[in-house]
Amino acid sequence: MKRSIKALTLEEFSEAMGNLGQPKYRAAQVFRWIYEKRKDRFEDMSDLPAPLREILNEEFSITRLETVRTIGSKDTTQKFLFELHDGQSVESVLIPASPALYGDAADRRTLCISTQVGCAYGCKFCASGLDGWKRNLDASEIVEQILAAERISGEKVNNLVFMGMGEPLANFDNFMQALRIINAPWGVGIGARRITVSTSGLVPQIRKLADEPMQIRLAISLHGATDEVRDRIMPVNKKYPLQELLEACTYFSSKKKQKVTFEYILINEINDGLDQATALVKHARLLNVKVNLIPYNSVEGLPWKRPSITRQDAFHDILKRQGIQATIRREKGHDIAAACGQLRLQNLKDKDLQSDQACIN
Repeated sequence: MKRSIKALTLEEFSEAMGNLGQPKYRAAQVFRWIYEKRKDRFEDMSDLPAPLREILNEEFSITRLETVRTIGSKDTTQKFLFELHDGQSVESVLIPASPALYGDAADRRTLCISTQVGCAYGCKFCASGLDGWKRNLDASEIVEQILAAERISGEKVNNLVFMGMGEPLANFDNFMQALRIINAPWGVGIGARRITVSTSGLVPQIRKLADEPMQIRLAISLHGATDEVRDRIMPVNKKYPLQELLEACTYFSSKKKQKVTFEYILINEINDGLDQATALVKHARLLNVKVNLIPYNSVEGLPWKRPSITRQDAFHDILKRQGIQATIRREKGHDIAAACGQLRLQNLKDKDLQSDQACIN
């Protein structure tokens, strides 16, 4: 198979050019066409000699995701469904900043991207794993989600979160390779401190990530402040219980010298009670973390529900009164089913329905 250039660092591609008998400086020229001028065809790279363009076509590919569907929300959130080369699909979500939360940084445009097709970790409230895990994305498929989102929206992504489909740290090598390309000035050029990776709690990989030099941010999909609740809704907790997870977070903070964030989806009468709020205060204070409260986005086929505004505010107030830095992230894409995996599931159902109708006809 041809290698995708978007899966290579500049150093790796320069070495490949040398192995093909080409000057290594040609690698930087190609990367400028791809990442600055956003060209996806070697034929368009006009300052390269024609024989070199032929060689590149023979040896390499330039990954380009096909857009299956784009939907917009009332709050200007956009959701994209991309088709991969093998017919599988993944989602990305472009989220505008809220002036009320970010003030002068209200021009922030955050892209939530995927690292796997489906998910093997089976969080009970999440749509990503309902159709099972299919495969990891390679580095080029991760990087291309950013370029594709900018191509479609006409907007520059300047904040990135790995909170889409899949568990990023379960695809560690491809994830890290993509990060190097995304962060590099010759690549996508997004600063490390504007990149956040979210994990359901893979303790060994959290420690491994802490030892990486890149200063990216870490968010923990906590969603339960006791083992009892986490065991019920997040099977990963049975392998890596809460105490082990908290110790890994402490290690990450000590290595990176930055705060960890707890992501906490509020699910009606499951994890939004006083006992969970009190336990969450204890953990947040011990680790000095930030807490993002996220009212649940309902998923067709799952029994979980979003708490009332009153219950959301009551939970939030407990944290605030105890001095915990906590925010409620409301209504970003709720009307377009922006939670992980929902658009992909709907597309799969539509395909099944079309197939059934074809059989009937």
